[in-house]
Amino acid sequence: MIVIFRAFNLNLTQTVKNLVCKEVSDHPLKAQSISVNDCKSARKLSGLSTYSNNFVNLTKTTQIVLDPLGAALDGTDPLSQFAKLESDPLPEFTDKWDSSSNKKKEGSNVDANFEPWSSRKNAILNKFTTSEKLSMMTSFLSGGEKVIVKTQSSAVDKVKNRLEQLDDFEEGSVRQMLDLTQQEYISRIELLNQELVQAWNQDQRVKALKIVIQCSKLLVDVSVLQFYPSKFVLITDILDIFGNLVYERLRSKAEYTKPASNIPASLPEDFTPDMVPESAKETCRNWFYKIASIRELVPRLYCEMSLLKSYSFLDSSEHTQALMRLTHMIRGIGDPLVAVYARCYLCRIGQSITNNKNKEFIKENFYDFLACYKQIMNQNVREELYRQNVDLSIYLTLYTPALDWILQGVANNAPESLLEEILQKCQSTCKSALLLNTIMATFKSSFIAARALQFIQLISTCNDNGFPQYLLYRTLGLCLTLSDPPTEQRSQILNDIWKVVTKLENPDEYINCAEVWITFVVRHFSKREINIFLNDIIKHMTPNRAYENHYTQLQIIVDNVVQKISDFENLFAMDKFLPVLDMFQKESVKVDVCKAIMYKFSKSQQESFNDPVITNALMFICRVMHDSVSALTVEDEKRQIGSLICSFIRKVEFGRDFEQQLSFYVESRASFSNLDSVNTLLVLSVNRLAVETRKVVKGHHTRKTASFVRACAAYCFITIPSITSIFTKLELYFFSGQVALLNQCLGQADACFKAALSLIQDFPKTYEVDGKQKCSEQFLISYLCNFLSTLVVVPDNPEQGVLYLTRGLVNAVQNYNWEPHSNGKGIIYLHVLDLLHTVAQESYPYHVDKVESNDTLYGWDPKFLSEINKMSTVILEEILNHLKMLGSKELYKKQSALALDLFLRIAFKADLNQPGLIDLAVNLWNLAQKNGGSLENKLMVLFLS
Repeated sequence: MIVIFRAFNLNLTQTVKNLVCKEVSDHPLKAQSISVNDCKSARKLSGLSTYSNNFVNLTKTTQIVLDPLGAALDGTDPLSQFAKLESDPLPEFTDKWDSSSNKKKEGSNVDANFEPWSSRKNAILNKFTTSEKLSMMTSFLSGGEKVIVKTQSSAVDKVKNRLEQLDDFEEGSVRQMLDLTQQEYISRIELLNQELVQAWNQDQRVKALKIVIQCSKLLVDVSVLQFYPSKFVLITDILDIFGNLVYERLRSKAEYTKPASNIPASLPEDFTPDMVPESAKETCRNWFYKIASIRELVPRLYCEMSLLKSYSFLDSSEHTQALMRLTHMIRGIGDPLVAVYARCYLCRIGQSITNNKNKEFIKENFYDFLACYKQIMNQNVREELYRQNVDLSIYLTLYTPALDWILQGVANNAPESLLEEILQKCQSTCKSALLLNTIMATFKSSFIAARALQFIQLISTCNDNGFPQYLLYRTLGLCLTLSDPPTEQRSQILNDIWKVVTKLENPDEYINCAEVWITFVVRHFSKREINIFLNDIIKHMTPNRAYENHYTQLQIIVDNVVQKISDFENLFAMDKFLPVLDMFQKESVKVDVCKAIMYKFSKSQQESFNDPVITNALMFICRVMHDSVSALTVEDEKRQIGSLICSFIRKVEFGRDFEQQLSFYVESRASFSNLDSVNTLLVLSVNRLAVETRKVVKGHHTRKTASFVRACAAYCFITIPSITSIFTKLELYFFSGQVALLNQCLGQADACFKAALSLIQDFPKTYEVDGKQKCSEQFLISYLCNFLSTLVVVPDNPEQGVLYLTRGLVNAVQNYNWEPHSNGKGIIYLHVLDLLHTVAQESYPYHVDKVESNDTLYGWDPKFLSEINKMSTVILEEILNHLKMLGSKELYKKQSALALDLFLRIAFKADLNQPGLIDLAVNLWNLAQKNGGSLENKLMVLFLS
């Protein structure tokens, strides 16, 4: 049985059907994003530390039972059933203490730049650390204290017994723990916190108070100075818990009766002392009496400060009096470091309970510190520094967290006149560099910027006394990054500052100033000044390879320069920019810097360019990123780097200078050979270049342009094998072959098509999408069908025979290891029949301009048609064998569908007068009708109609 195709009428009519369109506002595949505006100020002006908004909680929070005095007056506590819960309220109560004032923030006197204590704690804990051994005095960490509860007949006896227990604690012995590491010390503090909560939950109020007293005593110890600020944070968190426990217990006991109602209710948030019953007031007084009985000054002060909020149960004016009284009492603390942190805690508690409306006590605390400032330099302090081997400059930095907080409270929403007042006070008292730094760090940056020259003068005349002067210049620079100084003063400011900074010989001091002032220079000056600035950085950081210890600061400098200069022509016109990049000798850091530059480039560079300076500089940066890729590099990193390099390649355009463009692509291939995404883009770009060349000559190639497009085709053919993905290689070979055919490069097109067919044998059966394996058969079927449509117009090579590429495709399909239940081979064979029917026509339905296809070469030659018919017969036999295979495996649905498709092709395209074809068509019809589903039956009815 021989298949002979009849001529086909190409006068076809097309019916265009339009789908109903609906306008939408969002792209259906676009990821949704939510923008969150952070209202907190990013102003962190201290040159000593940068405070973070995240605080690592020591323990977890579950449920808290609030009962400070147990059953002293009311009998059994109704919440005692929860006493066995071992919970830690540290995160909940510290957050609650901070948020209590935030709830009223709208009506409070809080500046937008006011930084809450919660955002400072983590930075303090991270900065002020020590490797020295620590000690602790405690009596609760060896299994806890066994409290003997006596039988009391009256409330008076019970109170008396508890006071005796308190006396026993102060007179008794405690256990001293020595040689603790910092982490062990923090763990012990956490255990004390747990003991406090456990004692509270078990109605052991006196024990809870004893733990708090003991924790407060730890703040007297300055044997390890560097750790004191961190110890202050840890201990005051426990004090905050204690104060809140007492306050909430008193509030729960202070039920009142609403007017016109006989039902007792809890006190509202904004209660007044008149609403508090006398029993609750008496309990509150008892707490303060207990605190007053503590003999040592520091524990007594801290305990009372933690309970300041509870004064609201007694008298609304008691807060103000207590704050001033405690302010004066702190004058009795002899150690200046202990005293300033006690003032810091008093100001923090006072600000929370007065809603930041009372500043008098804060100013009083600050002025008291000024009055006692000379104590910092006294002989006792110097001897202690000598004993602990601590430099005076390091010792002075220990004051900054406390001073920053105190002065922040003074500067909160303060007028400029207050700044002048404080400056005069400081100048007349001590001219301290420490105080001047704190003033610049806390007052509004606009105030500082307006007086920048005045502050430069103050910095130059203030007493150093061990506080590093470079930190003052750094802090001033931070102020000027947030607020601009007067325009006419900017040049003088830079000249005055840089005369001092450039003389700094210590690389640490120099780079800490440079990383801040680079922003000022970039913002207000030209590329000339920036280039001079970068050159000065190179001179200071190159000796002894000092840059190796300051990669972070150097990275900040480069980021600032890149972010502020959007014109990359100006950026790379500075001859000192790339030498700065050369200082990054650590590969990982250098790659991060280069990625940051390329991110900025990809976002800001909208127009193409061909400037050799920019091109060479970006080529160098991209090469650094590419060379970091290895076999161990994760795929996400490869994609990221590849995307950045591709953004650079796309922007380089040489216009009509196609040869220069191709040379750039050749250089890029040599530089970025390890990235598939880059090689893919290069192949596509070179093919685009070949098509652009054809457009220029309007399809009429000269000897020069013909040679050029052949070079483009050769470039693609050589580049594609370096790509690892077989899917990408198949697509690129096919595309490159089509472009070569369009440019009449028949030999190059044949080579690409042959290379593509040679890959079919190794085509994988599955591919991965989002971590899941999917079958790749549909891709292969679609690809080969598209391939066949191109082969229609590909002329035969006289040396290879008739339809040699089609024969190669059939052989590749025959040799491919299909899945046992796959129908792919049959589908492809059906499309091969479609190809053979098309090439058997006298005139093909489409052509490639200036490419003579087989209809022109063979001119409907009988020998050519005979070869087509023989090949059709072979393909038909293969399809029939495939139908038998499907039937043997009982795949009747697939068999029916394939039989119907083959029947339609024979009925429409074959010459049914040939022997056996009509019988074959009838058999295929019966087979399709026998096993077909409802869809196939409907199609057959439609066909008959």
